[in-house]
Amino acid sequence: MAVSDALVRLDRKLAAEIPELDRLDRYFEGEQPLKYMAAAMQDEIGDRVHQLIINILRIGTESYENRLDIEGFRYRGSSSSDEELWRIWQANGLDEQSQQGHLDSLALKRTYAIVGSGDDDDADPIVTVESPFQVFAERDPRTRKVSSAIKRWAEGEGQDQVQRATLYLPNSTESFAFFRKEWWSTGPADVHELGACPVVPLVNNPRLLRPDGRSEFHDVIGIADALNKMATDMMISGEYHAMPRRWATALSAEDFVDADGNPIGVWSRDAGRLWATESKDTKFGQFDETDLAVFHKSMQLLIQIGAQLLALPPHYASFVGGNPTSDAAIRSSETQLVKRVERKHTYLGGAWEDVQRLILRFKTGQWDPKALSLETVWRDPSTPTIAQTADAVVKKVQAGIIPVEQAREDLGYTPEQRARMLEMDVRAKSNPDIAQLTRAVNGE
Repeated sequence: MAVSDALVRLDRKLAAEIPELDRLDRYFEGEQPLKYMAAAMQDEIGDRVHQLIINILRIGTESYENRLDIEGFRYRGSSSSDEELWRIWQANGLDEQSQQGHLDSLALKRTYAIVGSGDDDDADPIVTVESPFQVFAERDPRTRKVSSAIKRWAEGEGQDQVQRATLYLPNSTESFAFFRKEWWSTGPADVHELGACPVVPLVNNPRLLRPDGRSEFHDVIGIADALNKMATDMMISGEYHAMPRRWATALSAEDFVDADGNPIGVWSRDAGRLWATESKDTKFGQFDETDLAVFHKSMQLLIQIGAQLLALPPHYASFVGGNPTSDAAIRSSETQLVKRVERKHTYLGGAWEDVQRLILRFKTGQWDPKALSLETVWRDPSTPTIAQTADAVVKKVQAGIIPVEQAREDLGYTPEQRARMLEMDVRAKSNPDIAQLTRAVNGE
């Protein structure tokens, strides 16, 4: 198939994804249209009451992303992260980009990482994290690896705006621009002969026959719609019924005039308005106000269901429960959430390992067989206390189960901090006074 045909096909598939991505993005941002409200009711209310969005979808998504922190990459047999890979990671700003990529992947089903060569021969490879609004990738049905991908974006504004695209294939990359209702190549293809497409999907909740993933709040959208409906109805009820409504009999329009004889609204909704008449047959009264507790209970139930579907601990939605009574209670309540995050470590970690292999290929010009054993080092997704973690790690070191370097990694120190600690260890060993003090502390 000609390259232009592949570009058109991928562009069409990317365009077909946009409506669903836009829907998910609006839900994540709390900008979705209110469901269930009749048009007549919206006309009656006007702009006096706006829909109330309780965005449990964002709370759930960010709860997962907050536990997806990468601390490094290491080879099999190594107890510490590889310094060179971590340097390139930070040089590309992937500390920040990876977090944004994880967040959008959770909400929008997937994001992408694209690896390319540096601007100069000696420069580090360039890695960018891309939105599914601009990138789409196809997979080989046999290997399930990416076989081709497109990135499409717009440059300029108004009449000067130009649609551009880059087509990624296993052995070449080519740029295009769209004008005269066609895609036109803007230069010769970069024939890099990688043998692999340099686009890596970061997929949330992939399945065998749905490898492109699913949004984390897919099952909770209906609950969110119902919750926002209840919240908005509560606001409307507060406008119409929670404030006592007055009634009067034997009044006529002539009774509703001001001191100058000018007519005023007969059915005024203004709070504090005084009604008065000289007619002795007139009677006044007020309806009982509406208790809004029924809305509170409905919202409480919906929040509880949503929290269960998202595996959120009860104290994350304090509306449905109190705070945990102890550290152990916190860890117990977070079991399901932590397990889900650990599953995400598996497939997201595999994707980032593919990115590192591509980085090494661009940097050295050849595939490194050793890189097949790369492992992503994640921060512990649970919520241990510092004292509890330190106590467990110290016992493991004393028992000879783990070395000191592994203990420092388990305690959450960064690669830079661990490197400085190793330098301090070397200096301490060369200083007899410090060495003697260390032996004394260790009981040697």
